[in-house]
Amino acid sequence: MRHRISGRKLNRKTSHRIALLKNMAKSLIVHEQIETTLPKAKDLRPFVEKILHSGKKNDLHSRRRVFSYLRDNSLVNKVFDVLAKRYKNRNGGYVRVLKSGFRYGDSAPKAIIELVDRDVASKGLVDKKRIEEQKKLEQNKLDSGIDKTQSTENITKDKSDSETLKQSSTSVSKKKITKAEVSTKIDKENKELTKDTSKK
Repeated sequence: MRHRISGRKLNRKTSHRIALLKNMAKSLIVHEQIETTLPKAKDLRPFVEKILHSGKKNDLHSRRRVFSYLRDNSLVNKVFDVLAKRYKNRNGGYVRVLKSGFRYGDSAPKAIIELVDRDVASKGLVDKKRIEEQKKLEQNKLDSGIDKTQSTENITKDKSDSETLKQSSTSVSKKKITKAEVSTKIDKENKELTKDTSKK
């Protein structure tokens, strides 16, 4: 006989089933609304309601119990700081299950499970933040790439300018040398002329 045995096996072993419920509970607390099959949603509701109810006690023992299910300090803080205050005047019934048709592939009955008085903005908020951070990183990479190309262009310009300066300086020095040679030649010619005049 199957007396006093509650819950569904969901075609899984015990450890797999508990891990499934823990993961779905984490997703539900993060997004406050998820879609799954109807039997899973019906099994998840009492699991999550016990977590939320223990969050209203706000002592060390209940925090450790909730952490043993969620294994994430940010979610534990959300349960004790946000959700406990939200459901302060509500005695149970923190979760609602809504039927949402049948799945296309195997016609499994689907259901939306959500927190009562949920925060609409929290659904998909983590994904939105992650996408924004990725966009910022890509933009920073593009900006740094543009800066690098500009710096390389400046370096090449500086090199070309320095080369032109070197060439101009060498040409100027050559011109100076030729002027000096011309002046020495003129001096020699003048000396020869003075010698010739003195001899005469």
